[in-house]
Amino acid sequence: MSCANFFAVDLGATSGRTILGSIVNGKLEQRELTRFPNQIIQTGGHFFWDIYALYNEIIRGLKVVADEKIDITSIGIDTWGVDFVCIGKDGGILRNPYCYRDPHTDNAMEEYFKLVPKEKVYEKTGIQFMQFNSLFQLSTLKANNDSALAAADKILFVPDALMYMLTGEAVCEYTILSTSQMLDPRTKKIDNELIDVIGLKESQFGRYVNPSDTVGVLTPEVQKMTGLGAIPVVAVAGHDTGAAVAAVPAENEKFAYLSCGTWSLLGIETKDAIISDKSFEYNFTNEGGIEGTTRFLKNICGMWLLERCRKEWTDAPADVNQINKDAMDAPAFQSFIYPDAPEFANPSSMVEAIKTYCEKTGQHVPQDYKEMARCIFESLAMRYRQVLGYLNDMAPFPIEKLHVIGGGSKNIYLMQMAANSTGLTVATGPMEGTAIGNIMLQAKAAGLVKDMFEMRSIIANSIDMNIYEPQDRESWDKAYQKYLELTNK
Repeated sequence: MSCANFFAVDLGATSGRTILGSIVNGKLEQRELTRFPNQIIQTGGHFFWDIYALYNEIIRGLKVVADEKIDITSIGIDTWGVDFVCIGKDGGILRNPYCYRDPHTDNAMEEYFKLVPKEKVYEKTGIQFMQFNSLFQLSTLKANNDSALAAADKILFVPDALMYMLTGEAVCEYTILSTSQMLDPRTKKIDNELIDVIGLKESQFGRYVNPSDTVGVLTPEVQKMTGLGAIPVVAVAGHDTGAAVAAVPAENEKFAYLSCGTWSLLGIETKDAIISDKSFEYNFTNEGGIEGTTRFLKNICGMWLLERCRKEWTDAPADVNQINKDAMDAPAFQSFIYPDAPEFANPSSMVEAIKTYCEKTGQHVPQDYKEMARCIFESLAMRYRQVLGYLNDMAPFPIEKLHVIGGGSKNIYLMQMAANSTGLTVATGPMEGTAIGNIMLQAKAAGLVKDMFEMRSIIANSIDMNIYEPQDRESWDKAYQKYLELTNK
């Protein structure tokens, strides 16, 4: 087959896209079909996702395919993690799903640990503790006598729920399940003890599927709405980070990856989960990867810091690339913040939060957008070095290169700082790694590639990578010690 077309749905926390991906003579080509906002609904004191709006946008993208008479081989969907939809006994959706930013899980972890100790939860799952993890969302709903949960016959994670709406098949995909803090990474199944204490059963989560498994075909209803036939729907890596890491064009296993966007996800790909006293202490997570691998990583703050500041700056240019460039006019190493400090999670004013942190730690307080942007970039670069140090302590192999994917890889100044700080060669691309991973996993399901290494070889031949080599190591080593002292780390 010289050409095959795949329909990828890539849903993020603020926007979504449908993409046509084509494998043409051994190279990947992409075309964005539709783009749309993913808006959080606030009502009744809670925050929800609009699952019906997302479904309609998928239908709209499929209609474009039908109108243009494009033959597609399959459909794949990836989304953010942890959130889920409750399905009733009659097959209907009981309510729009809660958003992970909903405050109802405040103190949820502490309440759950009264049922199962924290150390035992980590030993069973190896997942980083975050109050919005699915386990704590579900335990909160149970404690609040939530009517949708009480009536739920099935509980489907967001990509699984959208596949259900397209096919009528209720499944539980491995990578998205792994974000829930309910998966035992050894058995690759839900740990029954963790859900028994909140009155749930394994059977409520649908049949298990893995990346590149076929879930089903479009229902007659969807076929009629779109004008398409019985197109297969493939379970790609349903978790967007899993899809993104699948797209890392690495030559061998001795690499770390940084998915650089609103969040920064920094980790390695391993054959087995790493669950130890050190990984518990450092709060690392073991999430599902392709071909049964584990993504051993840490969620750390990312471009969220800059995004929030941009909304407040009145003197900064609208073009983020110009902001990035202007930051280099500010003096180096004037101020550092600890990016994962609680005060930067969701402050009313990010600008004031950064200024207050610098003032409290006896540092120069950034005076304009240039100084503040430089402070953010240098602090992120230092945090990357810090987390890579933890990874080197636990990795079963030496880390020789850092691959950076995602929108943050376009910031050439931050990428050079990452190389300078970590002392590693930094290779950037693809920028839209999530969609590429989605497409390539569909290609694997279609038999066009046999394994992850062939996938990554095609990706490497299809994109332009930028390479950054470490510079000025002595100055960065000295500044890193300053960063550790100021952040008490």
